[in-house]
Amino acid sequence: MQFVCAMEELVNAVSNVQRAVAAKSNIPALEGILLKATQSSLFLAGFDMELGITTTVPATVSEPGEIVLSSRLFGDIVRKMPGNMVTVLCDDKGNTTIRSDVTSFTITGISAVDYPELPSVDDGVGFTLSQLTLKSMIRQTLFAVGQPTDPRPIYSGTKFELSPGQLRMVSVDGYRLAMRQEAINTEEAAEFVVPGKTLQEVLKLLEDDESPVSFAVGRRHVVMSIRGYAVISRLLDGEFMSYQRTIPQEITTTVYANTRMLMNAVDRVSLVINDRMKSPLVCDFSGNEVNISCTTPLGSASDSLSVKIEGNEEKMGFNSRFMLDALKNSETDEIRIELNGALSPMKILPAEGDDFLFLVLPVRLKK
Repeated sequence: MQFVCAMEELVNAVSNVQRAVAAKSNIPALEGILLKATQSSLFLAGFDMELGITTTVPATVSEPGEIVLSSRLFGDIVRKMPGNMVTVLCDDKGNTTIRSDVTSFTITGISAVDYPELPSVDDGVGFTLSQLTLKSMIRQTLFAVGQPTDPRPIYSGTKFELSPGQLRMVSVDGYRLAMRQEAINTEEAAEFVVPGKTLQEVLKLLEDDESPVSFAVGRRHVVMSIRGYAVISRLLDGEFMSYQRTIPQEITTTVYANTRMLMNAVDRVSLVINDRMKSPLVCDFSGNEVNISCTTPLGSASDSLSVKIEGNEEKMGFNSRFMLDALKNSETDEIRIELNGALSPMKILPAEGDDFLFLVLPVRLKK
């Protein structure tokens, strides 16, 4: 194998695909990046059997071929190489030389025969939406995904509910819920759960523009095509909770607040809380004000701000981190808080409409 390509394009490609490379595996090839030179391009892939990222960069190929190179070593080499162009040569024994200007490295590769076949989706459900929209939807739901160690693995991912004209994404972790929906141009219908780990990597690839992201959804895998990259992920199996039943339908109190002012007040009061000294954040909604307070062995703090309250006055306790996460991901200047008593979950929505909905479970306050 022998090819020449632009250094900058190779560095970007390697940096992105190596995020899907296994840190440690019983299959040594999975700790490397697959390079496949064909005709006028170079294909690169990282894969850990759960998540794969692939891309193709332009290259001048003198001799087609394929090899697997150590992700860490190859990545470090190309990032530190001088020059604008890089030449890569590989012999029949896997010895691979990487040259640029006067700098040269020779490292040992692994036969591409040992690299597992990447999953594909040939006859699944397909739909598209813009990078900007998907980026917002992931950001507003990812924070509520359960931990990978959750005894119910299905909650370590986000549920996608596709229906004609709409995409809804939902995350739950047992203490909170985040839901985001958007109108999209589709006649398809499907439900599937994508691991949070995959969505974290997708988020890093997305840019703030309207260029499309294409989804191909099969029975076991989803493939997302993003500006020249393909993200391949297995889907999570299991029964996702009937989350609609957890959303309070009755509303006794509605609060309209400035998002940043409320977030800053919660953040300030939370300074007296740490991992060892936890205590609920007390929110007293009354007289068109919300008074926020907390007392721990570290000390006490209080703050207040003006809001608009419709309905009953209410006093509730919350986990400060969960409340802050919801406020930080609201992505709107004004929010609407809906309450149904001190023991019912708090609903956080945009001031108008229901593009997103966050639920935060209350903490029972001591009498």
